[in-house]
Amino acid sequence: MAVRAAVLPAIGAPLEITGIELPDPGPGQVRVRLAAAGVCHSDLSLSNGTMRVPVPAVLGHEGAGTVVAVGEGVTHVSPGDGVVLNWAPSCGSCHACTLGEVWLCANALNGAADVYARTTGGTDLHPGLNVAAFAEETVVSASCVLPLPEGIPLVDAALLGCAVLTGYGAVHHAARVQPGETVAVFGAGGVGLATLQSARIAGASRIIAVDVSPAKEELARAAGATDYVLASDTTSRDIRALTGKQGVDAAVECAGRAVSIRAAWDSTRRGGRTTVVGIGGKDQEVTFNALEIFHWGRTLSGCVYGNTDPARDLPVLAEHVRAGRLDLSALVTERITLEGIPAAFDAMLAGKGGRALVVF
Repeated sequence: MAVRAAVLPAIGAPLEITGIELPDPGPGQVRVRLAAAGVCHSDLSLSNGTMRVPVPAVLGHEGAGTVVAVGEGVTHVSPGDGVVLNWAPSCGSCHACTLGEVWLCANALNGAADVYARTTGGTDLHPGLNVAAFAEETVVSASCVLPLPEGIPLVDAALLGCAVLTGYGAVHHAARVQPGETVAVFGAGGVGLATLQSARIAGASRIIAVDVSPAKEELARAAGATDYVLASDTTSRDIRALTGKQGVDAAVECAGRAVSIRAAWDSTRRGGRTTVVGIGGKDQEVTFNALEIFHWGRTLSGCVYGNTDPARDLPVLAEHVRAGRLDLSALVTERITLEGIPAAFDAMLAGKGGRALVVF
């Protein structure tokens, strides 16, 4: 029986809502009925060619659902189990994995090149970022499913698969924010809001949210921001004014734009940490001079998937949710159907809203 999916027929082409045929799960595979899928900026980057993806493809990499069937050899989940999709499973054997840096696994996205399904018209389809969550059902490698922790609503759990793991990891693993430190978060979309909540959980004394939209201030403050700065040519000066002219201990950039990466760097105190989470295009070039690198003594680092190990960090996040410290539903600004994904892409381009969530 066919299921509905949002198919990207070619790079830059509009998504097509159409029927697709999924095979039965083979050895080491799991079939999942999606409950919800988040619309992430990475999906937009895949659709417009900023990031590469084999096409035609079903995008969507942040999702949760219920196991429908399992293939031979799958023992960690069973039909009827709730699961969170993990779009970047680690192989455990490449150089990065042997170093314990599973978020940099060289083989994490190998499955994205496979043909995993076909349209009802017979066209081969690839799973965007391995899991193809913009569909009513999907078939994935068993390594791409994590058992849903107890006490977490299945629909809200979709956000754990990318936005929350990324934001939490950016604060706790990459920037390593300590209690009492000051933090600036650039970008108040889905990942940015998760980063703000995570900075609050980390015990930051001052949390400054920065965004181009004044409409996001309420969302940012609800997530934990103590201050809100509207992005402008004076952003770094505004942040310094809020921090005794020193700058923040840690700045986390979630937009992937050269101007905001540079502003985040300029907003960081001498000896502080600037962490770049946002995925920008190759045309987004950031320049520094040799003297300022020496003088400021700052650390500038990239951050992939929050530098997280999902199997390790998901139970930690679940405990924060159960204790009321992490509010997943507060990240969602719109609940949509598959047909609403293109409008959600447009909203992201315009810098509007937090996370749009496709609810099946």
